[in-house]
Amino acid sequence: MTFEEIDSKIDISRLEREVLEFWRENRAFDRRVKMQAGKPEWSFIDGPITANNPMGVHHAWGRTYKDLWARYKFMDGFDVRNQNGFDCQGL
Repeated sequence: MTFEEIDSKIDISRLEREVLEFWRENRAFDRRVKMQAGKPEWSFIDGPITANNPMGVHHAWGRTYKDLWARYKFMDGFDVRNQNGFDCQGL
């Protein structure tokens, strides 16, 4: 098996700007919202990362899973509300 050599000096910031510009030009998010309008609704209230301590890696894992679940529900045909909320962790 052979692999094609790639440039190890990739400008990730530039690539990110190009992707964001593509999304803006094509109104990708607006089109996505319009496409799911009127479908069964699904929402998830995401609590704060932490109430009184610095963020830990376990917080990042939780946020990742919550984001993946919302994306899955969108792909499953739901009108997903994309809004981070705060449940104040029961306070």
